[in-house]
Amino acid sequence: MSVGGPAATWDDREGLHPTQSLDDTVHQRVRLGILTIAREADRVEFGFLKQQLAVTDGNLSRHLRVLEESGLITVEKGYAGRRPRTWVALTREGAQALDAELRALRALVLRLENPHPAPGPPGS
Repeated sequence: MSVGGPAATWDDREGLHPTQSLDDTVHQRVRLGILTIAREADRVEFGFLKQQLAVTDGNLSRHLRVLEESGLITVEKGYAGRRPRTWVALTREGAQALDAELRALRALVLRLENPHPAPGPPGS
C-alpha cells in the first residue's frame, strides 16, 4: 500500500484513518479505564477506581475532573456510614463517547487484521 502520492490507495477510498476517530479525552489510558469501569456498574467508588487503575488520589482526581468538565461522568460526594465517599457514574454523553471510542478501536483492529493490498492492475 502506498502512502501519499497521486495514485488512489485503499486509505483514500475508505476515508479517514480510524485513528482520526479516537477522542483524546476518552482515549487516555486512565480516563478510558474510568469510563469502562463506570460502564460496568451504575456507579463506582473512588477507592475502587484508584485500586483498579493503580493511580494516586491526585492523579485520579485530575482525570475525574477532566471527564466531569467534559460532561462524560457525574461525581457525587456523600457518606457511607461516617466515612466520606466519592462515587462516579457515566452520563449518557459518556456512554456515547465510550461507544464511539470502541467503534474506532474496532475499526483499527479490523484494518490491521484484514489488510487490503494497494490497488493495481490485475495479475500484478
